[in-house]
Amino acid sequence: MKVLVVEDEQKVANFLQKGLKEEQFVVDVAYDGPEGESMAMENDYDLILLDVMMPGKDGVMVLESLRANKIDTPVIMLTAKDMVVDKLKGFEAGCDDYIPKPFSFEELLARIRAVLRRRSGAGSNVLKFADLTLDLISHKVIRGGKEIELTAKEYSLMEYFMRNPNRVLTRTMITQHVWDYNFDSFTNVIDVYVNYLRNKVDRDFPQKLIHTVRGVGYILREDKKKEGDKK
Repeated sequence: MKVLVVEDEQKVANFLQKGLKEEQFVVDVAYDGPEGESMAMENDYDLILLDVMMPGKDGVMVLESLRANKIDTPVIMLTAKDMVVDKLKGFEAGCDDYIPKPFSFEELLARIRAVLRRRSGAGSNVLKFADLTLDLISHKVIRGGKEIELTAKEYSLMEYFMRNPNRVLTRTMITQHVWDYNFDSFTNVIDVYVNYLRNKVDRDFPQKLIHTVRGVGYILREDKKKEGDKK
């Protein structure tokens, strides 16, 4: 999943970026309100962590602008202000959750997962498709009872596929969700990583799950039984 962190305190921003990357999130960082607003408008994120007190434009104003422009990305606001009136301002502006500083990283992760579950409609921390499961907490990927070891980037790619089963994912969509803001989209890295994933997820199984949609992108789906196959 891809997260935008908008935080003017570089130490806090670096802490969040490092911790989230260790949890297999793809992370972009903006250090003031206008930059964060611009990045949120131009890119497709799964979640935004938005500080309230920032130079240029505060978090509430940024959020109001995003919602006015029909950007419905889930937003968790981070702030040293923990008065009820301040929380109400955040929720009225359209945030999905509100965490006062200081907070533990474990609590933040739990809040992030809860918001993402609500948005996706998932009822648990385990994604399932066919005989493939992905545990969002332990990061274990298992197919047919066999654990599959993935690199961090392969895991991010697999999670994106499993959150969007039976949906064609274009290379642009994959770029926006699995790679960061500075990724060179003119390389063949996406195709290379999809092939890495296929070799690990599909190679030892007769039922292939990751398919190419020629000229468009890729899709996670079960092969349809061919006529004459046994049911």
